[in-house]
Amino acid sequence: MSEKCLLDQWRDMAYDRSLSKDQLEKFWGRYFNIEKEIYEQLLDDPDTEVKGTVKELADKYGQDVLTMVGFLDGIDDSLKVHNPIETMDENTEVSLAFDKEKLYKNMIDAKAEWLYGLPQWEKIFDEETRKRLYREQKASGTIRKGKKIGRNDPCPCGSGKKYKFCCGRNA
Repeated sequence: MSEKCLLDQWRDMAYDRSLSKDQLEKFWGRYFNIEKEIYEQLLDDPDTEVKGTVKELADKYGQDVLTMVGFLDGIDDSLKVHNPIETMDENTEVSLAFDKEKLYKNMIDAKAEWLYGLPQWEKIFDEETRKRLYREQKASGTIRKGKKIGRNDPCPCGSGKKYKFCCGRNA
């Protein structure tokens, strides 16, 4: 039997159903603080590509390998080039070169105010840009329905009849 990949090990630990709600909240609280510290360091110098093996990055940020895997899983959608997170082991070379706008929007989408509210963003984007990115991300999840056709409105098929006597008859 093959050993589980690091990502599966991380997910087993992070979503352990045998833990109580309180234990899971403590786990995620600690993780979010670690995540915030790593992002603070990354955002201090956003144009420098951070590379290394999973183990080297875990050591660089003072974390265990599984916590680093969790971070890599979280940032992967914001990277310029995706890492092989499904198959990586601790010796896999990974990169943390991220797209700044995509990362900011993904933090908004995740409702991670403690991340998109970091002061480092002020050096990367001016206030107007941050507001624009925020609005764009929020609008991307909004579903807008078209105007409802009333019974007595002209039928949208172009027949010239009222909707209730045309296409609306079978509705």
